Order: sequence, then C-alpha cells, then structure tokens
Amino acid sequence: MMKILDELKTTLQSRSQTHLIQWWDELDESQRVSLFDQLESINWNELDRLLNDIEADNAAEQSEHAKKATPPETLVGLSDPIWSDPNKADLHERGETLLRNGKVGAIVVAGGQGSRLGFEHAKGLFPIGPISNATLFDFLCGQIAALTKRYQVDIPYYIMTSDATHDEVTAAFQEHDWFGLSPNQVMFFKQGHMPAVDAASGKLLLSAKDSLALSPDGHGGMVSALDKQGVLRDMEARGLEVVYYHQVDNPCLKMCDPEFLGLHRQMDSEMSTKVVRKVAPEEKMGLLVDIDGKTQIIEYSDFPPELAAQKAIDGSLKFWAGNTACHAFSFQFLKSLAASATALPFHKASKKVPYIDDAGVSQSPESSNAFKFEKFIFDALPAADVALVVETSREREFNPVKNAEGNDSPATCQSALDTIWRSWLSAAGIEVGDDVTVEIQPSFALDEADLIARKAEIGKPQSGILLLK
Repeated sequence: MMKILDELKTTLQSRSQTHLIQWWDELDESQRVSLFDQLESINWNELDRLLNDIEADNAAEQSEHAKKATPPETLVGLSDPIWSDPNKADLHERGETLLRNGKVGAIVVAGGQGSRLGFEHAKGLFPIGPISNATLFDFLCGQIAALTKRYQVDIPYYIMTSDATHDEVTAAFQEHDWFGLSPNQVMFFKQGHMPAVDAASGKLLLSAKDSLALSPDGHGGMVSALDKQGVLRDMEARGLEVVYYHQVDNPCLKMCDPEFLGLHRQMDSEMSTKVVRKVAPEEKMGLLVDIDGKTQIIEYSDFPPELAAQKAIDGSLKFWAGNTACHAFSFQFLKSLAASATALPFHKASKKVPYIDDAGVSQSPESSNAFKFEKFIFDALPAADVALVVETSREREFNPVKNAEGNDSPATCQSALDTIWRSWLSAAGIEVGDDVTVEIQPSFALDEADLIARKAEIGKPQSGILLLK
C-alpha cells in the first residue's frame, strides 16, 4: 500500500494537487481506501487536457457555429411517402424480425433523482399511474415484458444508474420482482463521474476530507461505462445488432418501436433519433440540424433566437426538429464510440460547487466557483456515416415528467396517457365517461391492437375507475 501511495503522491505532486491528501493521516482505513479509489479512478491525462483549456464553453463561439445550421437532410417526417402502404408494413416487419430474432436490446439512463419534482428518490421510482401509483419503471419495464411475451424472446434491458441512485434502484428491482422482467434480462451499470475543478486555481475540490467533489459525467458517459463495466461484452454475447436508447422520464414512448427500428435498418443508419415539432421557437428543446454536412444537436441555449424564429415558405418553423432523447444505435457504432477516446468531447460548465477549504471548513459559494465536466450522448451524431432523423407524434410519444408543475409535469403526462388509453378503448368500441379515471398498464395491453384483442375481458368501470393490469 505504501508503494502505491508513494506513486499516487508523485502523480499529485506533478500536477500541484497534493492538497487532496493533506488530511490523509487523520483518516481511518475505510476513508483512506475510499479517497484512494476516487483518485485512482481519475484519467489524469484526460483531465490534464481539460485543465489546459479551463475556460467554460464559449457561448459566443457556439452561437456562431449554430448560424451555419440547415434543416437535416436525412429527416423523415410524418407525412413522408416512406410511411405509405405497403412500405410501412414492410418497415414494421423488418423491425419485428429484429425483435423476434433477439437482435434488439434497450438502454435506459436512470441516474437522475426527482428533485425538481419534489421527489427525493431515483426518478424512475416516481409514481405516475393515475390509479395504481405505478412508477415510471413499472410502465417502462412493463413494455419490455410485454414485448418479450409478444416475440417470445428475452429483450435485455440495460439500466444506467449513478452513485446517487444505484443502491435504491437495484433494491427496488429486487423488492418489486424485477418489475415483471426476469433477472437475466436486466443488467445494471453505473454512470461515471468527474471531479469539480476550482475556477481560479485549477485545483480539484474536496467535498470532505475523504472525498472529492464529484459530479456525474453526463449521459454521454454511458459509452465508456458500457465498455468498462462489461455491458458491451454482454451485448455482443447476446448477438445484439440494434440498441434502443431512452431516458427514464417518458412513459409514453414506444419501446423498441418496430417501425422505427425497421427504418433504422433499411437506411443503414448508425444512429437514429426520434424528433417532434417544437411548439414555439423558445421551447427548451435541443434541435436536430446539419452543419457542414453532418447531423448534430444544438442545445436551445446555444441557438440564436433570431435563427430559432426563422420560418419556412409555408409559415412553419424552419428549425423544428426537437430532440426526444430516443435513439437507435447500431451495436457496431456503439463499439466504435467506446474505442475512441475523443468520440464524445467533454463540455465544461461554470457551477456553484460546495467544498471544504484549506482549513477543512465547509463552504457553500453564492456564485459560480468551479467547473464541472460532462459528455452528451447526442455528440455521437456527427461521427455517424448515416444519422437518421425521424419525426413522431408528440401527443402519442413525447410527454416526459420533468417539472413539478406546468409543461412536462406529472399532470400533463397523465393527461396524455389518459388520451392515449381512451383512444384505444374507443377503437375497441368501448366508451367511458369523462368521470371515469382510466389506467391501462402494459401487462394488459401494449398498444391499441392488444387492447382490441382483449376487449371481451374488459368489464364496466367500477366506482368511476377502469384499471386494466
């Protein structure tokens, strides 16, 4: 241990970071091990490169970059002829063949907590069922379970947690009988983290005498985590060819949508993205655009307002393709991203980061004092030879739970689910009154066709409630 510690001291001395172990002699054995493991996990060469360019991402430069944007060339809209019969049926069959042959897996990034919702737990455990209080995980895993049953093949579900959510999420899966999945379908892996850096000195900050001030490395950190934690090996062993990616906050998404997967395969796309039409120029959604012939996403905060407000000839927004964070990746493309140290760049953001000072006293800054580093998964788009952009229905597929009130809140999500479920019932010839609360879980019906097939099992609502599970 002493030899290894000496090597670590040498590493820290060469970078003027010895303050990180200034309280080493005060720590007990478990604290020393914890701090040592944190320091050992740092990719110092990568951090050196970031520290050599310590300024935060330049908003002016990003705005100038955005001015070169044009609408995506590879965009397939809802009215595109490609969706006409019989081609739509062919795309559906292509996707179903991939699913039936065990070539599809799914990834959910579930490292966040529901703090903005006033829910101090892993966000995937947020109750969204209007009658049952079923969680986001119930609805997402329920879709995987229903697809598994439909295609008679285990569809693996890879769940990215974080330091903040890992223990709670893994315990919840065990306590809730894996949310309807079998244990061999589920593989957890943990998001990486990066140390926060003092903006004035370039020194790493400590949150305690035995701990660095760490923050998650972004959803783009998924790529290296897949590699380091054996997930890519598991995917390869299963023979996966396409991986469906989504975030944990949208129970309305069409999990492993066959038509989306079929189009992804037909177009030989390496990374495909579902988009919806922005409702207004100022809506806070990343935009899919082309710059210098490469498809990419520009964050709403980096897109000049005058450009966002531009209109097409028909009066609609010129730039309207809002990112839903639903992607399809070819497995080989994911492997190539993991093999490249520079495929996904780190972004620097100026933030308020609590820390302990040289006297060991906790400080809570009132303004930005440090830089955090994170990667974004959508930065993989320019690396793809073919990056397909596919429009979908906002009402049907994009109703995330992000805010406690207003847009993208539990109330708007439940309202959207209610509309979807009532449309299924109507298609089956079942009308329910406005005074009836409806909930249809994926275990009963994955889609409209499923519900129609089970029409005979649906009785009259009891006490103003129709719960189908």
